[in-house]
This record gives sequence, structure tokens and C-alpha cells, in this order.
Amino acid sequence: MASFASAFIILLIPLLFQFHFGESEIEANYYKESCPRAEEIIKEQVTALYHKHGNTAVSWIRNLFHDCVVKSCDASLLLEAANGVESEKATSRSFGMRNFKYIQTIKAAVEKECPTTVSCADIVALSARDGAVMLGGPYIEMKTGRKDSKISYAAQVENSIPNHNDSISTVLSTFQSMGIDPQGTVALLGAHSVGRVHCINLVQRLYPTVDPTLDPVYAEYLKARCPSPHPDPNAVLYSRNDRETPMVLDNMYYKNILSHKGLLGVDQQLVSDPNTYPFVEKMAADNGYFHDQFGKALLILSENNPVSEDEGEVRKDCRFVNKK
Repeated sequence: MASFASAFIILLIPLLFQFHFGESEIEANYYKESCPRAEEIIKEQVTALYHKHGNTAVSWIRNLFHDCVVKSCDASLLLEAANGVESEKATSRSFGMRNFKYIQTIKAAVEKECPTTVSCADIVALSARDGAVMLGGPYIEMKTGRKDSKISYAAQVENSIPNHNDSISTVLSTFQSMGIDPQGTVALLGAHSVGRVHCINLVQRLYPTVDPTLDPVYAEYLKARCPSPHPDPNAVLYSRNDRETPMVLDNMYYKNILSHKGLLGVDQQLVSDPNTYPFVEKMAADNGYFHDQFGKALLILSENNPVSEDEGEVRKDCRFVNKK
């Protein structure tokens, strides 16, 4: 009898490995049968939106950062405040984020061909990938099959997403918890080579005295952009991250911070920290190296803690949890 039991267990073990016990299954070309054109449709929409509204490409990259750093890559960021849901978009860390309505444009195009098949979480990830390419960045092979969160994590946003005033050690620790090393963190911060920073996030380095790590001539330029130490948060007052190639995802960011022209305090700290400075130098000298490291780090970030099949869903509308 004992030998029969042992034989049964041996036979059972291979079968057990076929089950994933609720784990999320993300894989290359996940929609190859259920929606073969899914990635192509998303790319078409991202491209069309970029040509109409170039800033959307920057938004897609920022969406991925904010969505994946908070708990997981699950499109919780996109949920609106409704039926007791507190929106992550309403938190202070989401200040300045925009173009969410165009995510609905992408979702509608996918839904038209494959209803309730492609998750909003995958749209966030793939639009960031394709947006990076539109900005001159690297192409990244991403897995798909993410599921959408049924809940918001608004209460965790403040403590999850690094602040522009945080120490670089705090930022390194945040990304290390997701498996991204210092080299990858330096590369991810290179996303600051595109887009803009609102004055409300700059004035701490300008008033009442100029941050001594900031180039004096550049500081005067920033003061002209942000003339008040108490800017109106509703006014669109900002400075471009990079004045020379403001819409190109390139290594000019690193050249700027080596010249003490980093906009945010956390940017400039990359130069003063011995854990990050060598990578700043290497990326400033080699755009291809920056792109390689950026692609690797963004891939790791895009796979952070995906929601399981049992816990998640595929939303019909990215703004709201499916009705039961």
C-alpha cells in the first residue's frame, strides 16, 4: 500500500506543476490567439496620438512609472473616484499628469476588435514601450497578460512613489525593492530627459536662496520661468527638463546634471552619490549604453508584481471596475 501511495505522489507531482495557483501568467505574445492584432492596434493608436499631441508619449512613460511603483502594474492608476473608489490620480504625487482621456481612445480601438480581452494594465505597459520609441528611445520586448486591479491604492501612493525632494538613497531603495539596481535606477531617471517640471516642484531650489549645486546662470533662467516662490498650482508655469532636446529620450539629461543643470534635487544628487555617479558619467558619454540600461530597467519595472487571474479582471472601461 505504501509503495502505491509513493507511486501516486510521483505521478501527481508533474500535474501539480501545470497549475499556477492563481499566479499571474504574463508571457511574450500573450494575445496571439485571443487578439492577434492587439499590440499592433495599440502601436497604431500611440503613433496617431503622438502625431496629434506629441506630449502623449511622455505621459505614457510616466503612467507606467506611477502605476507599477505603487503595488503592481495593474492599471489601478486609471481608476476614477466612483462607488467608494479613491482615485490615485487625485493624489499630490499625480500632480501634472495628463492625457488620461487618450488611454480611453486606445482602449476603445482595442475593444472594437477584441471586446473585454486586452487589459488596461497591458495598454499602460505597451503604450509606454511604444511611446519611448516615438521619443527616440529603445524598443523593448515586453510580455503581456497582465490583469487589472479591482481596487485603488490611493492611500499607498504618497509612500510608494519617490518625491522630487527625496534623498537618492531613498529612491535607490524604492527601486531595489523591485529588483532594479543602482545602474537601472540611474537609467530610469533618464526619463527626465523629456517632458517638463512644474514650478511648484522647482521653487525649493530657487527660493529663498539658490541651491549651491545649481549652475548660477541656469538658476537665473529658472527664476524667469518661475518668478514666485509660491506659484499658483493651477497656473501652467514650468520649465522643460532639457532645453536642447526636450522631446528626445536621450543622454542629454546626464550631460545636464554633470553641468549642474538638473531641474530636481533628486536629479542633481545622482552626481554627488558615489553609488550613482559612475553610471551618470557612462551614460553621459554613451547614448547607446543609456538606451540599453533604460530598456532593461523599464522591462523589470513593467513586470513588477502583476495581479493574479483570480484577483484581477480585464476592465471594459479603464476608468471603472467591471460591474458585478
